[in-house]
Amino acid sequence: MRITQKLVGAGVLAVMAGCSTLNSINPFASKPKGNQPAPLVELKGSMAVRTAWKLDIGKSTDAVFSPAVIGATLVVAGGDGSIARVDAASGRVLWRIKAEGGLSAGVGTDGNLIVVGGNKGAVLAYDLEGKQLWKSQASSEVLSSPVVGEGVVVVRSIDNRIVGLDAKTGEKKWTVQRVAPPLTLRNAPGMVVSGPEVIIAQPGGKLLALTLATGVARWEATVGEARGATELERVTDIGGNPVLFEKDVCAVAYQGRVGCFDVTNGTPRWTKELSSDVGVTVDQRFVFAVDDKGAVSAFNREGGASAWKNDKLGYRRLSTPVSYGRAVAVGDYQGYIHFLSREDGSFLARAATDGSAITANPIVAGSNLIFQTQSGTVTAIAVE
Repeated sequence: MRITQKLVGAGVLAVMAGCSTLNSINPFASKPKGNQPAPLVELKGSMAVRTAWKLDIGKSTDAVFSPAVIGATLVVAGGDGSIARVDAASGRVLWRIKAEGGLSAGVGTDGNLIVVGGNKGAVLAYDLEGKQLWKSQASSEVLSSPVVGEGVVVVRSIDNRIVGLDAKTGEKKWTVQRVAPPLTLRNAPGMVVSGPEVIIAQPGGKLLALTLATGVARWEATVGEARGATELERVTDIGGNPVLFEKDVCAVAYQGRVGCFDVTNGTPRWTKELSSDVGVTVDQRFVFAVDDKGAVSAFNREGGASAWKNDKLGYRRLSTPVSYGRAVAVGDYQGYIHFLSREDGSFLARAATDGSAITANPIVAGSNLIFQTQSGTVTAIAVE
């Protein structure tokens, strides 16, 4: 497990909604003796990569900030409240603002509205020029990036309350309260808009589909099932964001499974045993996942058969992978980006950032891959 994650008692959150979480009870913070990060070996890269540009947006602290794409631009955010819109090709800053009070989550957008989570449960919305449009208040801390679709902003707070807000005014349209297991990870389970619905990663290994207009539940699917005698052994939260591809939604759970499900009704297409606290990436042929021991695996998208596995990055606390061209790339706890062959998992190249952990979801923006570190460096990598 990555050091920055914490265990949270759901019962405590019900009483202390909006307060700081239990940072002192993290049995995952100390790795078992002997599980040291794999050393990096010298590569004779067969693929050329270079840093196209870098931008400092401010430290993420314990939060996870993932950049968002709007056309040919990116919107990035940092924990000190900085929000910037930049040209994705050159890194040129179009505008930069600072939200009062700092931020805990973001960035969410539908291409017309920019939404972030502020400290102490604030939800802030901006137009494409950086002008604040409205501010709303969630019931507790917001760690998951809000999502926007069909005129609704969906916000999930750490007490597992899901709220739909009017995208124009920030007024509450609906609320869904889901029961959380006794212990959950203090992470940022993601959400994704699928037409008129939003699919939400839930603690306890569930995917939940809600109607955007009303919050009515459409279906629920099980990615990971709680097993074991203790509450620690039964933690099975979904890692990262669910990913849509054509008629599939794919996800992975800690101490659970990786798999793809029918996006219309949640029926499993296939699942495989795998434990991960970060998300998956999907392309036309493969689903790529990183397990909690640092192995990168590729599964055939149709049927889930294992295509390859690379275990040479053991315990380097890897990020969600990203697929681009003939490579799949993944960041690690020292800020290195590793490029593996999409076809067989062999190493192709490596690039460095600023030496701090990459925990945010990497994204593709035009011809560049975008990585954001915990120290706040946004790096664009060009693959040649």
